Amino acid sequence: MDIGRVGVWTRTDGMAIGEAGDFAKRVEGLGYGALWIPDAFGRDPFAHASYLFSHTSTLVIGTGVVNIHLREAQATACAQKELHDQSGGRFLLGLGVSHSTMIESVFQRVYPKPVPSMRAYLDAMENSMWWGPELEGDPPIVLAALGPLMVKLAGERTLGVHPYFAPPENTRRTRDILGPKPWLCPEQKVLFETDPEKARARARVAMAGPLTMPNYRRNLMRAGFEENELDDGGNDRVVDAVVAWGDLEAIERRIQDHLDAGATHVCIQPLGTTDPSKPDLELLEALAPRLCGG
Repeated sequence: MDIGRVGVWTRTDGMAIGEAGDFAKRVEGLGYGALWIPDAFGRDPFAHASYLFSHTSTLVIGTGVVNIHLREAQATACAQKELHDQSGGRFLLGLGVSHSTMIESVFQRVYPKPVPSMRAYLDAMENSMWWGPELEGDPPIVLAALGPLMVKLAGERTLGVHPYFAPPENTRRTRDILGPKPWLCPEQKVLFETDPEKARARARVAMAGPLTMPNYRRNLMRAGFEENELDDGGNDRVVDAVVAWGDLEAIERRIQDHLDAGATHVCIQPLGTTDPSKPDLELLEALAPRLCGG
């Protein structure tokens, strides 16, 4: 599987279904190697990935990420194998343990210890039954990993890691833990806005949810931020670390910062400025010659 140096992470829930297919086709045509889609109260990522494959021919579709607490491992393993077969090996399964606030408050469940839960889930997937056709190659998996123990597990058991809401310092620290071979595919929010006040205001809208989640807060503190810097939408230093805003050169520099820190592939999330429910396609088009060579 070749996902290139740069891909796109976005929600397509704000798009009509045909628009989502056209968007994936455009992302492929621009030269981005992968399109990462989430699993969060919108389109089902497996069903949607199947639809997007029907509109593309080379683009990898990755999940960023499937919540293991919402699906039995047997069902996930079969869906992964079906999509691997259906797409000719273009499906990249990202798995994550979600968030304690989500599992406990929304789903009214006890949130189990993350690393043992993921280890048991991977074991169950490996031991799952598959009555479908023999597959070419092993369908790949990456883990949403921020803390060192989950990063180590990802390096031992999967293709690598897909960190979300993390600055380049996290990429550097994660590479040190992983070693040179596993994939490291961080998400990076990008915003084409040169006015600092407007840029930070839009950035804080995108950061509001993650900054309430303990695992993201802990990870930013690992990167050197004080806890009080994360309150009230994050101070300017936090905003500037998490969201790459400015002109094309500034955004390109941040992508390069991740690559220099050891990223295999950077998943850019282009924040829309006119409609927050949709990605900024014009920004993707402007960045493509710089990042993809197309």
